[in-house]
Amino acid sequence: MTALDSSSIETRLRDLPGWKFQEGRIAKTFALPTFHRAIAFVVEIGMLAEVADHHPDLSIAYTTVVVTLSTHDAKGITEKDFALAAQIEDALRG
Repeated sequence: MTALDSSSIETRLRDLPGWKFQEGRIAKTFALPTFHRAIAFVVEIGMLAEVADHHPDLSIAYTTVVVTLSTHDAKGITEKDFALAAQIEDALRG
């Protein structure tokens, strides 16, 4: 899979409110209402990632979850990152 150029990344990010392009990755910080909900959200992300065979970096601090995506073998951001980011957004809403 081919890495996207920065212009394409910025265009695609318009469809993902709160996601930012930084240090060669796309990332978003999620604030959940409780620690239990933050952990459940991370488990949900884990299941989505496993099905997609595309694994994000996750950081949990009490009720805050930071998700960071990039495609390591493409050395950049690809369609896989945007697809998983969209699934994560849907999971939070659903």
